[in-house]
Amino acid sequence: MSETMSGGCHYGRVHFRVTADLSRVTECNCSIWAKKSFLHLIVAPEQFELITGADTLTTYRFNTGTARHTFCSNCGIHAFYVSRSDPDKIDVNARCLYGVDSAALTVHRFDGQNWGSAVAERAPWR
Repeated sequence: MSETMSGGCHYGRVHFRVTADLSRVTECNCSIWAKKSFLHLIVAPEQFELITGADTLTTYRFNTGTARHTFCSNCGIHAFYVSRSDPDKIDVNARCLYGVDSAALTVHRFDGQNWGSAVAERAPWR
């Protein structure tokens, strides 16, 4: 069931609102997300609103350049980004949602180390 939640960065400058279903949280084991411990909550753009902090965001791109890894230039937190696998959506870091206990979430696994076959076999929660 979808609910509207707020979230932000550690610094407090980036704030957003998202409407999403927390049963759709995914963890990826690829080289970048395994190091960042990002919990993916992918939503349509109309389900996401950046409230403050656009002026403090920095974007990092690598490999194909499709993914836009957005983060706060003050604290370095990746609160959301545009992913390579879903470039028409916003991928919110569930760990950045206020009042959500990420340890209590049911987290699905995505095998980003084998990205090509994992995308082809994408689970139904995506």
